[in-house]
Amino acid sequence: MLKKKNSLNLHILKYFLIFSILILSFLWAFQVIFLGSFYKKEKTNEIKNVAKKIVNIQNTDNFNELINDLSFDKEVCIEITDRNSLIYESTFFGKGCMRDERDKLLYKNEFINSNLDEESFEIDNNHFDSTTLFYAIKLKNDRYAFINTSINPIDSTTKILQKQLIIVTLIVLILSFILSYFISKHLSLPIIKLNKQAKNIAEGDFNHEFDDQSNILELNELSDTLNYARLELGKTEDLRRDLMANVSHDLKTPLTMIKAYAEMIQDLHADNYEKQKEDINIITSEVDRLSILVQDILDLSKMQSNIDTLNQTEFDLISLCEEILKKYKLYQEVENYKFVFKHNIDKLTIKADKKKIEQVIYNLINNAINYTGDNNTVYIDIFSTPISATIKIIDTGKGIKESDIPYIWDKYYKNKKKHKRNLIGTGLGLSIVKNILELHNYKYGVETKINKGTTFYFEIPLKK
Repeated sequence: MLKKKNSLNLHILKYFLIFSILILSFLWAFQVIFLGSFYKKEKTNEIKNVAKKIVNIQNTDNFNELINDLSFDKEVCIEITDRNSLIYESTFFGKGCMRDERDKLLYKNEFINSNLDEESFEIDNNHFDSTTLFYAIKLKNDRYAFINTSINPIDSTTKILQKQLIIVTLIVLILSFILSYFISKHLSLPIIKLNKQAKNIAEGDFNHEFDDQSNILELNELSDTLNYARLELGKTEDLRRDLMANVSHDLKTPLTMIKAYAEMIQDLHADNYEKQKEDINIITSEVDRLSILVQDILDLSKMQSNIDTLNQTEFDLISLCEEILKKYKLYQEVENYKFVFKHNIDKLTIKADKKKIEQVIYNLINNAINYTGDNNTVYIDIFSTPISATIKIIDTGKGIKESDIPYIWDKYYKNKKKHKRNLIGTGLGLSIVKNILELHNYKYGVETKINKGTTFYFEIPLKK
């Protein structure tokens, strides 16, 4: 069962109401329900403090005067006695002071005979219809201090507070509604705007920028994040279109040629063995090209899906490059290409996936063949140090624009403006190179100068 979803306005209103109810509950609890307990505790602490002050001033010369002042200041009744008679009684007789001599005498005698240092108890004061707190403490020289004060009924005070809290509750709830409305509007409007713009992206429109700049940091960060996602999705969509167009082109061209030469064999060269042989060779070449394209797409898909693994073995990189260059003999003889291989070491043993490193070098050489200059020269340089080996594949072509460098490793990006049928390769070579080198955790990059050529390189760490 789907959970019912509420709008931001309702959520904010709900949280404001919960918060307000909690605050009001505390107010009701402390101002009404627990008011009597707090009041009693406060009065008890008050007479205890008076008792401590009496203990501190009991040996002073103006003891009686200080006791009298203390009685007036704290509004308590104070008596000082010994076992037989009254020594001092404060002149303050406020409401609630214990006047019933029988009850008072009874409690006083019980305390004196108990040999306790201090004691507190409550006495019902029928004279004032209240409760009297009575506190007794033993002084020096066999003297005793008795302090009492009244706990006045607070029912009327509680009723007043209840009336006030009812008004406060209504005001707080109304303010909660008003504040939640304005806050939710303030928050929801930019979010609603961002949501509408995000729907444009879902519909494939990547041209509308998220330009909302509110005074809320998180919303601004969300707007920036969505703008970044919009740009990246736009690039992905452009790449997808180009990929479809370019793959279609690469598939269409050899298929057209295969069909054309097959028809020529059937219709024009049925009796000419030599022409048939030439036609079949072209058909075979185009089929090979299609096979390479399909294999490149499969290899790239496997690597990008993280299902490709490395089969690392030790082998000589110099020998591998020499074997690869032998396979370009046809281009040297027919197309007049030159391959210059330089290395500062005769043997370089590395541990890597031989098949994949061979694929990297093939693809980089093929790329250099397609984009080298009029001299048709491709350079392969290997420079080795005790800790690493750097492999460079260099062409002498027109170079790459600086703005294009971050994207050259993307599928078909180099053919984005104007797709051309490469002399060698499928347009996926650099993307495959990138994935293989990252699978090996090798550093790689490109250096280029306009009209002077481009150098692709990667570094292989060596054992110390």
